[in-house]
Amino acid sequence: METILLDPIAISIGSLKVHWYGLILGLGALAGLMLAIREGKRFGISSEFFMDLLLMGVPSAIIGARIYYVAFKWEDYKDNLWDVFKIWNGGIAIYGALIGAIIFAFFYTRYKGYKFWRIVDICAPGLIIGQIIGRWGNFVNQEAYGGPVEQSFLQNNLHLPDFIVNQMNVQGVFHHPTFLYESLWNLVGLGILMVLRRQKFLRAAELFLSYLIWYSIGRFFIEGLRTDSLAFQGPEWLGSLINGLWSPMKAMGFDYGNLDVDYGNVRISQLLPILILIGAVAFIIYRRVSGKATERYLDPIVSSKVTVDTMPEATATHTHKETKKVIPSVPVVHEEELPTEGKKE
Repeated sequence: METILLDPIAISIGSLKVHWYGLILGLGALAGLMLAIREGKRFGISSEFFMDLLLMGVPSAIIGARIYYVAFKWEDYKDNLWDVFKIWNGGIAIYGALIGAIIFAFFYTRYKGYKFWRIVDICAPGLIIGQIIGRWGNFVNQEAYGGPVEQSFLQNNLHLPDFIVNQMNVQGVFHHPTFLYESLWNLVGLGILMVLRRQKFLRAAELFLSYLIWYSIGRFFIEGLRTDSLAFQGPEWLGSLINGLWSPMKAMGFDYGNLDVDYGNVRISQLLPILILIGAVAFIIYRRVSGKATERYLDPIVSSKVTVDTMPEATATHTHKETKKVIPSVPVVHEEELPTEGKKE
């Protein structure tokens, strides 16, 4: 039985129990929504668009997170298929949530007539602030922690407050607060994204890809500390490659979190960040070199399904000033200026 010092139940009303985990995730989603709405206003995009995106995107993210987790833990579910739907027992993965949300966003933005990359660029800071806040749900539940450490390491080396140190005591053993590492890493990433999105050199898609790059780097190194990683049995060279890339952490005095060799030798959440990092960097280079990255982040955003008459005022004005193509100027000829010949009385 784990030593949980904080009560994971926030409110109890009869048999109804509201968990801190759910409230914290909800707060993270709300903060991300507010950030996206505020930025969307600069481009004349209505707040309703982002609220609908969140309301329909969250179920897609949950489904994706569950499918991802079950796929890599299939041995535990193949004989008990009903357990696949028991999400209240735990078992979701952030990368699965991202995949589910991105798939939904792709089709939803196209349905609304917007370019996919322009919208996910706006949402990128909102995604990362949601992760900053959401990781504290793991803290309350005393989960997703790292390998064992001395209490003195948390108090004297990291200078953490007692409420965090005490919560990292699981069955009498103190552990790395990996939730905190990831939350702080993403906090720095949020600052970077907020600065990047005001730079004139930034092209469409590059803010979202920068988010993926930053998150993947942090997740790769932090994942190596955890003891609950999803894993699979891969070739020895792959395991050695990942260990080699993780070696800077060992040089700083960190040890790998325990991973049962019978379960696997390659952590999925270390392999996937490598692939995402390579793919994102390659995509940015390809778009730049091929000349496809012509649209900038700061350029106006116009839906192909919005006419000038129904276009939000901010967008219509902005588009007319910047492009001069959406609202062509038509010269007006007054009747008295017409030539006399052929003019009817």
